[in-house]
Amino acid sequence: MKNKELKVGLFVTAALVLLYFGFNFLKGIDFFSTTNKYYVVYDNIDQLAVSNPVLINGFAVGRVSRISIMQSKQNKVLVELMIDSDIQVGDSTKAILNSDFLGGKSILLAIGKITTPLNPKDTLIAEVAKGMLDVLSESATPVADNLQTTLRKFNIILDNLTKNSQQLDAIFEKLQATPGLINKTLVTTNGKIEDLSVSFKSVADNLNGTLTELKPTLANFKTVSDSLKTLQLNETISAAKLTLTKLNATLDKFGKGDNTMSKLLTEDSLYVNLNTLLMSLDTLANHFDDNPKHFMAPLGKSKKKVDRDRKKEEEERKAAQEKK
Repeated sequence: MKNKELKVGLFVTAALVLLYFGFNFLKGIDFFSTTNKYYVVYDNIDQLAVSNPVLINGFAVGRVSRISIMQSKQNKVLVELMIDSDIQVGDSTKAILNSDFLGGKSILLAIGKITTPLNPKDTLIAEVAKGMLDVLSESATPVADNLQTTLRKFNIILDNLTKNSQQLDAIFEKLQATPGLINKTLVTTNGKIEDLSVSFKSVADNLNGTLTELKPTLANFKTVSDSLKTLQLNETISAAKLTLTKLNATLDKFGKGDNTMSKLLTEDSLYVNLNTLLMSLDTLANHFDDNPKHFMAPLGKSKKKVDRDRKKEEEERKAAQEKK
C-alpha cells in the first residue's frame, strides 16, 4: 500500500515538474541556456505583458521577464528583459516597443554600433515604434490641413458669391426701372423729332423759294461772265496783232541795209577787221613774252636794236638746227 502511494506521489511530482518546464518552455524560457538581465524604462508599454518576446531582426533572443511600475518616477514602467548571454549589447542599443497588425506586442533590439559594451542589469535606451494609427494620423494630418484650407477658401468664395449676388440684385432692380426710363426718353425724343421735322420742312421750303428767286440772278451772272471772257480774249488778240506788226517793221529795217545792224548782219568787213586786230594782239603778246626787255628797259630800245636782236636770235636758231 505504501509503495503504491509512493509511486503515485512520484508520478504526480514528475508530472508537475514536466508541466512547469513545459509551460515555461512554451513561454519561451530555455532552462538549458544562460541569460542576462537588462532593464528598460518606458512612459507607456501599451499592454506589454510578461513573456512577450525580445527580437533581433525577427529572431527571438529573449523575453520579458518582469514588469513593474515606478510611482516615484512619474509612474513610469520598468521592464526587465532576459536576453541570451550570447547577445552583446552596447550603449547605443535601443529596445523598441513594437506592435504587430493583430495587436501582439514585442520588443525589438536595435544593436547599433557598440562603442561601450553594457553589463548585465544595465539600462537600455527605450523607444516606441510608430503604430499603424500613428502613421495614419501623420498621413492624415496634411490632408486635414489641406482640407481645412480648402474649406476656408470655399467659405471665402461663398461670401464673395453672396456679396456678388447682392450686387446683382441691386443691378437687376435698376434694370427693371430702365425700360420705363427708355420709354419716357423715346416719347420725348419722338416729340422733339416731330418738332425738328416741322422746322426742317419750313427751312427746306424757304430754301426752295430762295433758289427760285436766285435763278434769274444766276442766269444774268453767267451772261456777264461770258461777256467778260469774250472781251478779254478780243483785247489779247488785238495786242498780239499790234506786236506782230511792230516786229515785221523791225525786220524790214534790218533787211534794207541802210543801218548799222543790217550791215553787221549782211557784210563781213567788221569780222575781218576784228580778226586782224586779234592776230596783231596775239603777235604782240608773243613778242612780249619772248623779249620783255624791249618793253621793260628804263628807256626802251630803238627799232635798230630790236631788229639786231631779232637777227641774232634767228642766226642762233639756224646754227642750232644745223648742229642737229
